Amino acid sequence: MEQEKQAGHKKSLSGRVVSAKMAKTIVLEFQVRTLHPLYKKYLTRTKRLKAHDEKAEAGVGDLVRVVESRPLSRDKHWRLAEILERAK
Repeated sequence: MEQEKQAGHKKSLSGRVVSAKMAKTIVLEFQVRTLHPLYKKYLTRTKRLKAHDEKAEAGVGDLVRVVESRPLSRDKHWRLAEILERAK
């Protein structure tokens, strides 16, 4: 997970598209590494979020960057900014 602050204080995340079956919506998955407070072991957690894809250009397996936006639906608070790498 790459998180960056940009002008306007909008968050930006990078992740892999795991589903593109919904109309104008993609589901992406990214991994978060956290340190366990007691055992000091790194744990890998998987997070999934929905993002708005207006032109339906992202496909399953693509590496994409999304930016924070106003709530577009109950679950969608992100929109597609760019496709970093196409799936092979």
